[in-house]
Amino acid sequence: MARRNDQRRAALVDAAIEVLAREGARGLTFRAVDGEAGVPAGTASNYFAGRDQLLTQAGARVYERLQPDEATIARQRAAGRDRETYTELMRELVGRVASFRTGYLALLELRLEATRRPELREVLTERVRADLDANLAYHAASGLPGDAMAVKLLIATLNWLIVEQLTLPDVFSEAERDELVRAAVNRIVTEEE
Repeated sequence: MARRNDQRRAALVDAAIEVLAREGARGLTFRAVDGEAGVPAGTASNYFAGRDQLLTQAGARVYERLQPDEATIARQRAAGRDRETYTELMRELVGRVASFRTGYLALLELRLEATRRPELREVLTERVRADLDANLAYHAASGLPGDAMAVKLLIATLNWLIVEQLTLPDVFSEAERDELVRAAVNRIVTEEE
C-alpha cells in the first residue's frame, strides 16, 4: 500500500509541476492538481497538508527529474578532459534541462513565489546550494579544466540561456545557442587554471 501511495504522491507532484508551468503559482490549487492528475476531487488535499507543502515538494521533484541518468553519468566520466569535452557536456546539460520545459518553467514560478514565501525560499536555497555543491564536487573530481569560479559562471550563464530558450525560443536559433555554449566555455574556462 505504501508503494501505491508513493506513486500517487509522485503523480500528484508531477501534476503540480505541469499546473505551475501552465498556470503559474496563483493557479496552483488542489482542484487544479487533481484535474491534471486525473484523480477524484479532494485527492491532493489528502496527500499534502497545504499549498506550501505542495509547492516545496514540486520544487524538490523538478530537481529529481533533472538529474542525468546513469548512462549519461558513465558516458561523462569516460569522456575526455579538455574544453571540447566540456563544451559537449554543457550542450548536453542545456539540452536535458530544456527538454523538461514544464519542469524548468515551474521552477521559475517557484523561484518567484519564493520571494514571498520564506519557507519555500529556504527549501529552494538549500536545494540550489546542494546542486551547486554537487556540481563543484563533480567538477573537482572530473579532471576537467577550469576552477570553481568557472563552474559558477557557467551555471549562471547557461541558466539564463535556458530561460531564453524556454520562454522566447526564437531569440536564438539552435546553431546560435550551440555557439553561445561553446563561446561561454571557451571564454570562462581557461586551460591554465
